[in-house]
Order: sequence, then C-alpha cells, then structure tokens
Amino acid sequence: MKIIVPATSANIGPGFDSVGVALSKYLAVEVLEHTNEWIVEHQLEHVPSDQNNLLIRTALTVAKHIQPHRLKMESDIPLARGLGSSSSVIVAGIELANQLGKLNLSQDEKLQLATKIEGHPDNVAPAIYGNLVISSYVNKNVQAVVTDFPPTSFVAFIPNYPLRTSESRGVLPTQMGYKKAVAASSIANVAIASLMSGDIEKAGQLIQLDMFHEPYRQLLVKEFCPIKQLAQEIGAYATYLSGAGPTVMVLAPAEKEAELIAAIEALQLDGSVHALTVDTKGIQVIL
Repeated sequence: MKIIVPATSANIGPGFDSVGVALSKYLAVEVLEHTNEWIVEHQLEHVPSDQNNLLIRTALTVAKHIQPHRLKMESDIPLARGLGSSSSVIVAGIELANQLGKLNLSQDEKLQLATKIEGHPDNVAPAIYGNLVISSYVNKNVQAVVTDFPPTSFVAFIPNYPLRTSESRGVLPTQMGYKKAVAASSIANVAIASLMSGDIEKAGQLIQLDMFHEPYRQLLVKEFCPIKQLAQEIGAYATYLSGAGPTVMVLAPAEKEAELIAAIEALQLDGSVHALTVDTKGIQVIL
C-alpha cells in the first residue's frame, strides 16, 4: 500500500490561515511488512526513524493500537519552506491510521482530525481534497469549500534556507484596528470571489494587497521584493509568500512561464526555481 499526499501553498495573500491550494510536489509513504516496532526509512535530515516520527505520532493519536510496520517515506516537499511539509505528514499519518485501523474515515472526518492536530486548516485541507480550498476553524469546528483554481502557472522560488513557522508568526502584530480589519477582510473577500469566478487578473491584484501577514513577513525574505518587481515587469498576475515563507510564489500566464523562470534564475539568488501545477486529487491511496 502506498499513501501519496501533495504539497500545499497556503494563505495566497489575504487568505491567512484559511486558504490553500494543492500543488505538484509529493510525500509518498509505502507501507511494507509487519514489524515489532515502527521503522520509518527515509533520507531526511533530523527526522526520527521510529515511533517519534510525526507520521507515526499522528497515526497513533488517531488509532492507538494499530500494528507497527516498516515504512518507506519519500518526499520532494522541502522542509520548513512554506509548502506544507509537516501538514503532508500529518495527513499521511491520519490516512495510515485509517487504513491499518480500518476506520473508514470520511474526508470531512480526516479534515477535522488534521486541523485539530495542525491548529489551522489552510494546508491540511487542500492536502486532503486537492484543488483550492477555502476553510475556517472556529469553536473547534472546520468548514471547507473546495473549488477549482483558475488556469495559471505557479512558479516557485524555494530558498536554500528554512524559515520556521514560529519565527514567521513572531513578527505578526497581536492586534489590528477595527477599520483596518474591515479593509483587510474586504480584500480577502474579493480575492476569493475572483478566484472562484475564474477572474485570475482581478484575484492577482487583490492577492498583492494583503494586510494580514505579508507586510510583516516580507522583511524576513530578502528575495521577495526583487522577484515581485521582476514578475510584474514580465506580466505576472501576482507574487505572494507561500504559507509562512520563505518560498516566493508567482502566479503567471502559461505563456510567460519559461520567460519568468529564466529571469528569476538570472538573478542568481540562493535557491531554486520550480514550475508547479495544481494537484486536483488530494490524498491518494494505492492498494
């Protein structure tokens, strides 16, 4: 059995902690033979290979008495880069418990569990459902709407350095004035409405007007401004910080993708450039 979970890009500008899209990088967990103790084989640095691995801790939170197995875990989702690496592991752990424990969990039940463990649904929801997901987490209850993302190219600049979510959250204000909150909310509303109606040009304009987190977090990612300026000159729809950063995501017309990639690479920044597509399947189980 193999469990496959996509990467995710959350926030997308003003959709702070509530909006995310599934993208074409993946975590794959192959479930092999029964063992006496959990064994997680992988090539990731500073990641446990036993029951202390987040994958196993999550699975045992959902189903305490499942049989240990030898697992092979492979991922091209970079750690601590704002592409949902930990969320993908949490979603995979829930699915591992679901399959080994024969729990028959619905997608909604998986989302409720994942959000409780992760703390917010913006990454785990698209990892489960695929596509673009708008969600809320209020009074321990998750609501989610799944929809298509308008046709666009996703070009990601992934820095070679990590940015922990705790550090990225540390620069955010603890309060926001009423008038500013109303304005920020209205920007988010129109951005989401534009995405859902397929108007990527208008959505792009609103994505770049976020007031909730990007004005504060941009200071942590020195590559953001030069990439944004370059992308605007080429004719991109929007540039935003993926999740808590430091990955810089550019939404652009398909015909601009190659030019954009070449231009970002020409900046010779400390990182790599990737062309990604929307994953429409979400979590998959291959038996």
